[in-house]
Amino acid sequence: MSAESLLVWACWVVVVVVWIVGALYNARRAPHARRRTFGYARWVIVAIPAWLVVRHVVGVERLSFRQEPDAIRVAGLTLLVVATAFTLWARVVLGTMWSSHPVAKERHVLRTDGPYRVTRHPIYTGLLGMLLGTAIASDFGVWLYVFVPVVVFFELRIRDEERLMSEAFPTAYEAYRRRVPQLIPGLRLLSSSGS
Repeated sequence: MSAESLLVWACWVVVVVVWIVGALYNARRAPHARRRTFGYARWVIVAIPAWLVVRHVVGVERLSFRQEPDAIRVAGLTLLVVATAFTLWARVVLGTMWSSHPVAKERHVLRTDGPYRVTRHPIYTGLLGMLLGTAIASDFGVWLYVFVPVVVFFELRIRDEERLMSEAFPTAYEAYRRRVPQLIPGLRLLSSSGS
């Protein structure tokens, strides 16, 4: 296994281990849920079979770039490492407010500090950065097929989460939404500098 592959695997394994340990910790320590939403679940049932059909029809290998320059691979690995650190930071800051599905908990705290000052959904931002970095470092191929449905899935979850947060924190969340971009860091700066 190459050093690049080891780094890719190490980043993903670290995130998975942190998620499992965090989920086990939260199962014992997290406040109980006040409100849950499962609106995105029906889309997953449709998206996964559609993704499998499209993947089979188009073919993964045809999108693989075998002659990618080393500088591009290094850029992908750099993005992967930075996005991994950002994802872990966001997960740690969220603490016991994290859940595997959109939920408002008892004594829920709206996080707007740390990575939540950069984007409203920094875990999703980080995971998408990890996927994109992995794709760039790994000749694209199958990772492009993973990236697109994950973007769609996250966007559906974000809609549910934002609706839930707007109900739980009507005034504070609206102000937060106006101040902080949804997924792409610096997007507000770009749009305000163009006007």
